[in-house]
Amino acid sequence: MGSLYYGDSAEPIGIEDRALAHLKVVISTKLRRNESFTLSWAHPETDVVGRSTIWLHPSIPLRFVFDEAEPPELSREWIEALARSANSTGGIALVDERISGPASLETARS
Repeated sequence: MGSLYYGDSAEPIGIEDRALAHLKVVISTKLRRNESFTLSWAHPETDVVGRSTIWLHPSIPLRFVFDEAEPPELSREWIEALARSANSTGGIALVDERISGPASLETARS
């Protein structure tokens, strides 16, 4: 389970490493373009029932922490789906990965 540290909050948002790696690509791209947007996710089964949304802006500190030392191979389809949702009025909706083919791209170590 990876962690997304948002703003000055000491409590991280827990996101599975593979999902966090895909989010990192989309979020970094949007913030590099100086674009603001929201990120929404359903609470894990071990948490209080519900969902959360945060506003992402280039001026708000953000840190990605992964439990795994090696980055996963990324799915181009999942990145594209997350990017499409990031460009919508609803912002990024963190959804499960849907594997439909061999389309993937190598990750760069960061």
